[in-house]
Amino acid sequence: MTQNTILVTGATGAIGRPLVELLLAEGAEVRAVSRAPHGARLPARAQVVEGDPARPGTLARHLDGVTAVFLHSRAIGDAAGELLALAKERGATRVAALSAMNIDDPLDQQPSRYRGDRNKEAETAAAGSGLSWTSLRAGSFASNAVNSWGAQIRAGDIVRYVHASFQEAPLDDRDLVEVAARALLTGDLAGRRVELTGPRSLTHEEMVRVIGEAIGRPLRFQEIPPEAAERAMVGNGLPGPFVRALMDRYARGGSRPHPVTEEATKILGRPARTFAEWARDHAGLFVDND
Repeated sequence: MTQNTILVTGATGAIGRPLVELLLAEGAEVRAVSRAPHGARLPARAQVVEGDPARPGTLARHLDGVTAVFLHSRAIGDAAGELLALAKERGATRVAALSAMNIDDPLDQQPSRYRGDRNKEAETAAAGSGLSWTSLRAGSFASNAVNSWGAQIRAGDIVRYVHASFQEAPLDDRDLVEVAARALLTGDLAGRRVELTGPRSLTHEEMVRVIGEAIGRPLRFQEIPPEAAERAMVGNGLPGPFVRALMDRYARGGSRPHPVTEEATKILGRPARTFAEWARDHAGLFVDND
């Protein structure tokens, strides 16, 4: 049987790191790309290789023997096509690209683009690469709650944020990782644009309540004007264009339920993890342990 050897871009990030661990557990060899390999802190069995995915020539020597590539749309930037051409030349047969459900929205309405994501480019490159390809069109990650509200929850019981009734269907990052591994290790998802969400649409206010239940504290959501939230987020170091695009997204969404897909359940053969499960399993991220 041919040994699966997977090149993982974005290997030290929130998705790449658990993906490396899962692929290793499934018996694959992993070449984990890092710009600073000595500080990567990945499992010992991973082959950490130095290179910059945005400059594919720096990875050419690491592509021999690679059977599949995981494209992280932020790590790869605008260079996905070049990297996949090199990988194909050296014998790769499969690619899974991290993308997003809002990929077909106008580019200026996709907040993550202002933080470097190139979801459209990654999917387009994968589909046109001549490799067996899968695009993972992820919805909002459950872990975004840590970045949005973690500091406030660790400091007190009131979460001050915008649009209490705006809804997401939070996707547990672990479900995305498991689907990505399936795409990289098998042909089960070949040629598919897989839209992945959590199993239930929840408002911002409901998500905060669920986190409170997980940590055993009665959290309260206090809605504030978008202008106040924007000032606070930019003051905390987030790019202004990203914050403005995010506020616009909330305003456009209103209080409509977010579309929910059952793809994670169908692919994994079990129910997709709920936001409540995610919150219980990550409760420590919302507790001040000092």
